[in-house]
Amino acid sequence: QVQLVESGGGLVQAGGSLRLSCAATALTFSQYDMGWFRQALGKEREFVAGITWSIGRTVYADSVKGRFIVSRDNTKNTVYLQMNSLKPEDTAIYYCAANFRGGVSGFRPESIDFWGQGTQVTISS
Repeated sequence: QVQLVESGGGLVQAGGSLRLSCAATALTFSQYDMGWFRQALGKEREFVAGITWSIGRTVYADSVKGRFIVSRDNTKNTVYLQMNSLKPEDTAIYYCAANFRGGVSGFRPESIDFWGQGTQVTISS
């Protein structure tokens, strides 16, 4: 049974940093594009960042570009999201996501094969 388990969420002040991790099990991790999405209260789930399976190409939402960095370690079956210069509007539940070889175009909620359970990130002003 595939599992994506996020960790690293929490409460930080604006301007601070957090690093999220997502460990995958029962998944041929190296064959999956891995992404991060978030959902704020009362809003739809949105794409944040992703990294492709083949060449490790990274893509970001405009709202986080220059502040967040996505990376992966295929030896640990883990994807990371380093979040810097955090803002109150970054407050949301962050979800790890896996898409089988979908490429950059696969980073859409309807294309995701597996989701993590989510981790809460709260940024105080």
